[in-house]
Amino acid sequence: MTTVLPDTGVGPLLRDWREQRRISQLELALRADSSARHISFIETGRSRPSEDMVLRLAEHLDIPVRERNALLVIAGYAPRYPQTSLDDPAMASLRESLERLLAAYEPYPALVVDGTYGVVAANRGVALLLEGVPEKLLAPPLNAMRLTLHPEGLAPRIVNLPEWRADLLAQMDRQIALVRSPALRELYDEVAAYPAPARAGGTDRTAEGTGGEVPVADRADGAGRERDRAAAFALPMLLEHGGRVLSFVSSIATFNTPMDVTVAELAIETFLPADRETAAYLHAHVPS
Repeated sequence: MTTVLPDTGVGPLLRDWREQRRISQLELALRADSSARHISFIETGRSRPSEDMVLRLAEHLDIPVRERNALLVIAGYAPRYPQTSLDDPAMASLRESLERLLAAYEPYPALVVDGTYGVVAANRGVALLLEGVPEKLLAPPLNAMRLTLHPEGLAPRIVNLPEWRADLLAQMDRQIALVRSPALRELYDEVAAYPAPARAGGTDRTAEGTGGEVPVADRADGAGRERDRAAAFALPMLLEHGGRVLSFVSSIATFNTPMDVTVAELAIETFLPADRETAAYLHAHVPS
């Protein structure tokens, strides 16, 4: 996933990370308990950093774990962080914990993705939302971005697709700048090129309210007001399902201070109902 080349010096790479973080040599030196002169010598190749210094600078530059391994190798040291497959017996407790977490969140949707948005695990709330998606998109390996933005995936059912699509692409763009992953860049180019579905958005769609089904554009009370409140603090995803428009606000959690590359790249995304109607619908339709 990394673009670091073996013949690239560690100094210029550290300088690139520092400039990307918009930190001066003096500020980095103060954070790392060093001197601006020493940082300058490292970046220009006049001084070879110790293994501890590489790790210290990487920590203060918030460099991803995978890239820290690459920097160590370039500097002539052994990688510090292992990369253990989730299928490895050593990861059994982690897998079980993730599965318990996803199950506990039901009936609300939740899933776990890896560093390229590959779906590692998902609960029955997600399975409900994916009803009707063609089998070819559900065949392994599942990818959350493809499922969401593909014109045959969820995209035609996302009422506010332009806003949601722009937010997802911006999220991917920030991630690419952070991890410099060719695989992630390739995925971004793919999903960004998807044509817009024929029925993306649409004010003629309906949602269930207390007085029956009414046009979304005419929703001025009840769930409509709740969605307006949700939109005030986070962009909701408005998704058609079963003749209704469900409203979700998503959140993403990662592991704190991971010591394994695989774990460092895992993210848990949960979808919180943004109105009572969505919550009630999920409770009624997701098997308990």
